[in-house]
Amino acid sequence: MNEYGLVISEGIKMREQIRCVVPAGDICGEGAVWHPDQNALYWTDINRFLVHRFDVASQATNTWIFDEPVTAVNLTTDPELLLLVMGSQIALWSPRAHPALQSIYHLADAPDMRFNDAKIDPRGSLWAGTMRNNVGLQGEELTVNFHGGVLFRIDSDGAASEWKKEIGISNTLAWSPNRKKFYFGDSPANVIYRFDYDADAGTISAEDVLLAGYPQGLPDGSTIDAEGFLWNARYGGRCVIRIAPNGQVDRVVSLPTLNPTTCAFGGRDLRTLYITSARSADQLSGSVFSMELEVGGLPDHRFHLPSSSRTFGGS
Repeated sequence: MNEYGLVISEGIKMREQIRCVVPAGDICGEGAVWHPDQNALYWTDINRFLVHRFDVASQATNTWIFDEPVTAVNLTTDPELLLLVMGSQIALWSPRAHPALQSIYHLADAPDMRFNDAKIDPRGSLWAGTMRNNVGLQGEELTVNFHGGVLFRIDSDGAASEWKKEIGISNTLAWSPNRKKFYFGDSPANVIYRFDYDADAGTISAEDVLLAGYPQGLPDGSTIDAEGFLWNARYGGRCVIRIAPNGQVDRVVSLPTLNPTTCAFGGRDLRTLYITSARSADQLSGSVFSMELEVGGLPDHRFHLPSSSRTFGGS
């Protein structure tokens, strides 16, 4: 055991091996969310400006293309509407009404900056982090110096507030099951922070470090399980890790691809962990993988929609 506590938890066992469920060929698969009403997984390919949906029952994947990068998909209080986090804006979208969008927030610093990872908090607000824009007009990779990112909270009325500045690449947003802790990561800094979270006020405070300097890859997207352990995709590290609330690494799961990007619990019992990935030299890079776990996840929080938004998208 090293200083990171690399042990295998006896209580968390995989029912089956990791499998490739969608060989999507994404350049940068990201922003996954499970839609329980549709029994489907949504995720994005940032560099190809795509949103994918994998229907578990039919095993079919549908894809929609947009005019700019889409970095994350989130649920709303209307099952027909999704909240898309895009490079320059936050917008409501319905697959039935594609390509129509109803923008609720525009990023003032775009296109120099863009949104990246984003999740909904327990009170129904969106927390979205920014980063220096590394995606060109045709989806090409741009060389940039990662600095100046901001963590925003965006409420249903479009009001935005800033909660952390000078971030390299914003990644990992999750809340503990008791809604008292908030987790947030900065990839280039190789650190995942832990904050106190006030669910009534929707505020964070008392910044602390959950995990820093972990040697396998860099922290990308995360999800939380029902026991309060954080599952973190390690970009460049060929693994996902399970982090205990005290910051000890409880489990390391090796993957058949170099660059896992985020993970989300899904399935009828929320015991399937889906993992997206980005392109590398591996044959299955850019695919979506899954594995079955004995511990389940938690239902994703939903963005609270004002009544005026509920008619968007038609039927």
